[in-house]
Amino acid sequence: MKDGSLSPLFINQKSRIPIGVWMNAELHPKKGFAVRKGWHCTLEPKAPHLSEKNRVWVEVEIEDFEYYDRPESQGGTWVLAQRMRVIKEINNNIKDQEKSVITDDMMDIINSINGK
Repeated sequence: MKDGSLSPLFINQKSRIPIGVWMNAELHPKKGFAVRKGWHCTLEPKAPHLSEKNRVWVEVEIEDFEYYDRPESQGGTWVLAQRMRVIKEINNNIKDQEKSVITDDMMDIINSINGK
């Protein structure tokens, strides 16, 4: 947001997401969107099907989650979490070479999916 606060991209956009506070997922059906309760997270900061305009990527900690397979054109595997806490902002405009910076926890999740 212009004031520096974080908010969801599409669903329940008027809400604000605080840093460092555990939040439970809520269900907010919206016309034109599939109903999937949960915080929608990715394994790495990429969502090629969405605009990069005003995009902010954040590192999060999640609990009570499930994997949701999506095509690579939609960023690959999504993680739908019932609880989420934002740890920190990664970067307002991540460049391609910076996308390879992944936390150890994120790499553990990626390795477990890939059977490593």
